[in-house]
Amino acid sequence: MAPKSIAVITTSTRTPRVGPNISSLVLSLLEPAVSNGDTDKNITLHHVDLATFGLPIFDESKIPATVTDGATAYEHEHSRKWSAEIASHDGYILLVPEYNYGMAASTKNAIDYLYNEWKGKPVGVISYGIMGGNTAREQVRKSLGGVGLKLTTTEVQLAFPGGGQGEDFKHSMFTGGLTDATKAEWEGKGEEVRKMLGEIVEELQKDLGLDGVKKGE
Repeated sequence: MAPKSIAVITTSTRTPRVGPNISSLVLSLLEPAVSNGDTDKNITLHHVDLATFGLPIFDESKIPATVTDGATAYEHEHSRKWSAEIASHDGYILLVPEYNYGMAASTKNAIDYLYNEWKGKPVGVISYGIMGGNTAREQVRKSLGGVGLKLTTTEVQLAFPGGGQGEDFKHSMFTGGLTDATKAEWEGKGEEVRKMLGEIVEELQKDLGLDGVKKGE
């Protein structure tokens, strides 16, 4: 059976941004589950950085729900590349920032660009912010459910030590880096992060028989 691909997606695009460093941390927390076989499944992890796709506010003439082949139906190269990337993965973990008590425009735009590429696949959401990005996470989960993704019950929030007035948050906001204190605290979320991955893998296996072949094939 071919490995199942799980994409860890950085959805922030502004600079400076801490998103890529958080994704690296999350991947490091997930890696033991993959390399040690804790998930008991054949999976691969991939980092996807939304900023590299340069998506403008949605500019296609076709409604995403009507597009079944993004490689030929989308007009613009950025849309085709984003479609191909998302279609190539079997499940997702979205890393979402909270700006001004809500999800980032880049996150919402990236979700709304596609439909059939997302539909039916499992997804988990990890949010970060002064208070852990709770509002953004709930908004993102509702949007993902609206395009037909299967959400994990496990939710992960990453709050900066000291809140909005702490040096850890200020360091991340102005430099895009993570302090040692932030890393140490968030590494304590490893069990929750791996539990989320386990739910995604379990969902991917539901339609597979004992021989690893999808039922009905």
